[in-house]
Amino acid sequence: MQTKTILIRGGLVRDAVHREPRKVDLLLAGGKIAAIGENLNAPADAEMFDATGLEVYPGFVDAHTHIGLDGYGIGYEGCDYNEMNDIWTPQLRAIDGINPRDPSFAHARKAGVTCVCTGPGSANVLGGTFLAMKTVGDRVDNMIVKDPVAMKCAFGENPKRCYRDKCDSTRMSTAAILRGALNQAKDYAARKQAANGDTAKMPAYNQKLEALLPVLDGTIPLKAHAHQANDIFTALRIAREFGLRLTLEHVTEGHLIADELAKEADVPMAVGPSLTFASKFELQNKSWATPGVLAKSGCHVSIITDNSVIPQQYLPLCAGMAVKAGMDPFDALRAITLNAAEHIGVADRVGSLEVGKDADVVITDGSPFEVFTEVRAVFINGEQIEE
Repeated sequence: MQTKTILIRGGLVRDAVHREPRKVDLLLAGGKIAAIGENLNAPADAEMFDATGLEVYPGFVDAHTHIGLDGYGIGYEGCDYNEMNDIWTPQLRAIDGINPRDPSFAHARKAGVTCVCTGPGSANVLGGTFLAMKTVGDRVDNMIVKDPVAMKCAFGENPKRCYRDKCDSTRMSTAAILRGALNQAKDYAARKQAANGDTAKMPAYNQKLEALLPVLDGTIPLKAHAHQANDIFTALRIAREFGLRLTLEHVTEGHLIADELAKEADVPMAVGPSLTFASKFELQNKSWATPGVLAKSGCHVSIITDNSVIPQQYLPLCAGMAVKAGMDPFDALRAITLNAAEHIGVADRVGSLEVGKDADVVITDGSPFEVFTEVRAVFINGEQIEE
């Protein structure tokens, strides 16, 4: 289907690149942002959207969710994000479990959340790969922005709780299982390389170890579930041992160790979910101040819902709560737009309003951080979403 050409005229544009907003027009064509500027000339075939008195934002991006893998209002039948029968399953792929017709996607795009990173949960030590996708469509294959994005691994309470009667009852065993898997994959890669294409010398195909090769060669990072400070440091330690790329997920006690995390300039951090009850010990120091403290320390910070822990549509509200707790509003905007896109490796396409990027645009009648603000229009890939 050919996308329309649309001129968004007269809005106050907050592009997530410039700190100060600008009153400029946006031209959307071919699913991309074709031009940004004052008093743009409308092509003959362009439809006009009058944004006078309104605010224009990039589509919001959530760097860590389980949307489409945890069915809305379904229970067990819709629970496809936590593997409970194997302590390490790097071969699992989010694309094979996502239901794009789940109501959560409609809730998300109606609230201006246009791109999400979704994947396996944290029940086991290695859960499989996350992907980035748009929130509109009927077939997941056609919604993909990037696949794979990262390999999920988990530290802390969840693996040892879920596997305490099987093979993992301490933080030490969680770390040992992860190191063991990575060392097996290193050996597997070395034997493949030594075979130099000779099928007679090649190691037997191993689905799990094959899935870890992109982690070892730096193609994708480990996406490390870690709430508690000691778990955060264990994730960093293991990543350094193996020379791996890493993103930190949740970072609940990050504000307590901000001076140390400030030294990890190459490690993006996704903070949340914070709009929840402290349901376990490792959440006892949860604070809305965390993303602001980390951002002020120079860390690369995103804010996440961890949907379905927090419903996807409340991503902007979470950023607003962080602002209330002291986070700079521009940092908060970037935490649900450009920083989130950088965190998951898709900033070449989404996360800011720049020429050449996907035409994912949200138009509101005020700050999205305010509960009374209404979303007036959402465009995904240059198409206005009608709900």
